[in-house]
Amino acid sequence: MLKFIKQNMDTISGIEIYPIISLLIFFLFFVALYTWTYTYKKEKITEMSHLPFEDENEIDNLKK
Repeated sequence: MLKFIKQNMDTISGIEIYPIISLLIFFLFFVALYTWTYTYKKEKITEMSHLPFEDENEIDNLKK
């Protein structure tokens, strides 16, 4: 099965750029994700970590 796919891929001109583009997209996505999480405010992370333990009334009181 792989032999048939490889033969078809060899006949397409310019296909060698697609793995490079895929790797760059993958790498840039995770660099951006890391940057976003690293620069996220500690107060917001603490607030979100306490959400599962709070009642709805407490959440409404904090927003006011």
